[in-house]
Amino acid sequence: MTYAVLELSGRQFWVEPGKHYDINRIPNTVGKEIILNRVLLVKDENELRIGKPYLDSVKVTAKVEQHLLGKKTLIYKMRPKKKTRKKQGHRQKLTRILIENINLI
Repeated sequence: MTYAVLELSGRQFWVEPGKHYDINRIPNTVGKEIILNRVLLVKDENELRIGKPYLDSVKVTAKVEQHLLGKKTLIYKMRPKKKTRKKQGHRQKLTRILIENINLI
């Protein structure tokens, strides 16, 4: 089992080849292959590599599957005794990527 821990869009993701992940929207076209080089940790069948802070010898290739909107989040603000209410919704823009492989050099 091979996996990697990546830093993407300000968050850390545990990724495995052949799986889909939703990250914050990146400005790439659908179907384009991207290379992710901020790899923090890689686990191969027999060894564990930890970066300080990143591993320069490891590249992760991914493919942009689609752009979508996340689940709706409601924000409701109310000031008591003032009759002031504000209801607002938010849907985060996301990009779904497919991890194709983890290249160990």
